[in-house]
Amino acid sequence: MKKYLSFFRVRFHVGLQYRTATIGAVVTQLPWGLMECLAFRTFQEADPLAFPMEFSAVVAYMWLKEAFFLLFTVWGNVDQELFDMILKGDIAYELCRPVSLYKMWFARVSAARIANAALRCVPILAVALLLPQPFRLMMPGSFKTVLFFLLAMVLAVGVTVSFCMLVYITAFFTISPNGLRLFCMSAVEFLSGSILPIPFMPKPVQTIVELLPFAGMMNVPFRIYSGDLAGRAMMTALFMQVFWFAVLLAAGVWLCRLAEKKLVVQGG
Repeated sequence: MKKYLSFFRVRFHVGLQYRTATIGAVVTQLPWGLMECLAFRTFQEADPLAFPMEFSAVVAYMWLKEAFFLLFTVWGNVDQELFDMILKGDIAYELCRPVSLYKMWFARVSAARIANAALRCVPILAVALLLPQPFRLMMPGSFKTVLFFLLAMVLAVGVTVSFCMLVYITAFFTISPNGLRLFCMSAVEFLSGSILPIPFMPKPVQTIVELLPFAGMMNVPFRIYSGDLAGRAMMTALFMQVFWFAVLLAAGVWLCRLAEKKLVVQGG
């Protein structure tokens, strides 16, 4: 376990070095988050009865989405080096290490996401907490809500990274992973609630989406934080997170072992 923690620590420190890029991203994301809040405010004022969430919950959802964008986005935080290793044959060096390839990459991908999100979330959340009403980020309703939010965040990161690992591993079986990668990025962005919170989807679509692993990425922790997801529905959502994390993790480990057995690196 220590060796994987070392990989995590090294990659985490590398991710913390991009401070200038973080400043530019924060300057961009703050007005974007405010524009999203304004758009939903207009929607609510136009038809309050058709608005499925409290506006304060939507505001919290939008600001949390901007703060933790790189933690849960698939298309905005791709580790291109992993694809290059597979396509160019540099994966041979990785296989020489006396470690599990899947665990090593899982630690690497997790560290990069957490480091990038850690740099952005603090300034974005700080500004969001100081905005005037009704666009201010609300505080959690209770300490219990905070605990469930943190648990959901950990599980959401696990689900997201496990799914991304499957996308990386499929590069072993394709000539070019670009097509599958673009498809997965587009699908996840919509189905995870990144474009539109899941409660705003039509009921039949919402029922199906909530059964998929993507709903366990940003949708569950953000709605728990705002109080929109509570009680039995919250416990069901947490169970689905645990279920999909286990399924995706097991599928990734199995597929990675299969890829290692069939892998042939040519050249010298």
